[in-house]
Amino acid sequence: MSANEQKAQQLIAEAEKKLGPRGFFGSLFGSSNRLEDAEDCYQRAANLFKMAKNWSSAGSAFCEAANLHLRSGSRHEAATNYVDAANCYKKSDINEAVNCLLKAIEIYTDMGKFTMAAKHHQSIAEMYESESADLERAVQHYEQAADYFRGEESNASANKCLLKVAQYAAQLENYDKAIQIYQEVATSALESSLLKYSAKEYLFRAALCHLCVDVLNAQHALERYIQQYPAFQDSREYKLVKTLIEHIEEQNVDGYTDAVKEYDSISRLDQWYTTILLRIKKQLNDNPDLR
Repeated sequence: MSANEQKAQQLIAEAEKKLGPRGFFGSLFGSSNRLEDAEDCYQRAANLFKMAKNWSSAGSAFCEAANLHLRSGSRHEAATNYVDAANCYKKSDINEAVNCLLKAIEIYTDMGKFTMAAKHHQSIAEMYESESADLERAVQHYEQAADYFRGEESNASANKCLLKVAQYAAQLENYDKAIQIYQEVATSALESSLLKYSAKEYLFRAALCHLCVDVLNAQHALERYIQQYPAFQDSREYKLVKTLIEHIEEQNVDGYTDAVKEYDSISRLDQWYTTILLRIKKQLNDNPDLR
């Protein structure tokens, strides 16, 4: 055990001593000074554990501090400590990190601090996305974050979360949901002179999701998109989708492949596009009468 960990253990013992016997009478007769002293001991212990990179013990000490803050009615400090605990647990135990953030979110929503709650839902989503690759849970938390951001008029942050929802919805083959979001965000982008250019990408993604479902729907969608955003018709993205539709109707797998390769040689396609385009191609291979 390192020197910092030994000091931290001493502080925890000191905190427990200040709190006296556990249970109803201990908490009932614990003076506010003793509670404050114990809170301070737990926080100092947590920071010493952090210095020793003992993330699990640091998280646990921050949680104890948070619980004491709740007992003394300091809700904001409690929420801050739960977030501190989550940041430690992120390095050792994702489930514990999520639990701590959910406790912080509960406090923030109760206090009407919805932007803070939204940010922490976003953090949970990012953990599920990167650490455990649990896309369904990531989607749930991105949606909740977007909902809170939108309620606070933080539309840019809401759209950022919604685009993640659409990305993963498409990967999970929930194409209707992805299409709806991409179309909504494109419409929102078209209302801003600064964001107008990005609408092209969202309409492109929506059109490809349509192609995963039905060629006719994709054609009708393209007609709507150019009415909504005439400049889209001149884009390489629009031209690629039109070309792909032609090759699908002609059942021309080689033509389809060449069109994608040609586009990719100029504008590199990321993993999401590659996955979706391969799914469309697979349908063409599996269903030669896909018309």
